[in-house]
Amino acid sequence: MTTPLTVEQLRPRLEQLTLIDVRSPGEYAAGHIPGALNIPLDRLDDALTALRDAAARGELAVTCASGPRATTAVERLTAAGIPAVPVIGGTGAWASAGHRLNRLEGARTVWAMDRQVRLVAGSLVLGAMLTDLVRPGARWLAAAVGGGLVFSALSNTCAMGNLLGRLPHNRPRPGAPTLDDTLAALRR
Repeated sequence: MTTPLTVEQLRPRLEQLTLIDVRSPGEYAAGHIPGALNIPLDRLDDALTALRDAAARGELAVTCASGPRATTAVERLTAAGIPAVPVIGGTGAWASAGHRLNRLEGARTVWAMDRQVRLVAGSLVLGAMLTDLVRPGARWLAAAVGGGLVFSALSNTCAMGNLLGRLPHNRPRPGAPTLDDTLAALRR
């Protein structure tokens, strides 16, 4: 398996492959593709051994909200010698196609990480520009945020997303599967 999967290609193969969801635990809890195991992108390196073992037993596919984080995860897995493919359009495409999402009991809806990043980055830029009207020089915060976004695009990383992923609403809820639970499931 070397080419990305569409959700229609994924659906009949859910029982045959291992599907990894690299979104934050909060995003995952709010709704995930049935059978997907949660390994947040920022914890991927902690799971390489278990993922290598799972890939040796069968095909490995990776999903996120819309595709970019899954692509990043697949690139990192490939660099570590672990074959995997992304799911085109991610969980959003799955839901848009009318397929059911599993939701952890008691989970609340959480915005996708890219939406959270856009809100925070946009708010910082707007706030800096408005503050600059009364406190000249504040626009440099806007420039720093813009520079961070350019670096994020060029390096295909997201420091702001990693920081936002640590906020309480993006962390696992009590009783939700932990990374250790996921690693144990991968070893079976």
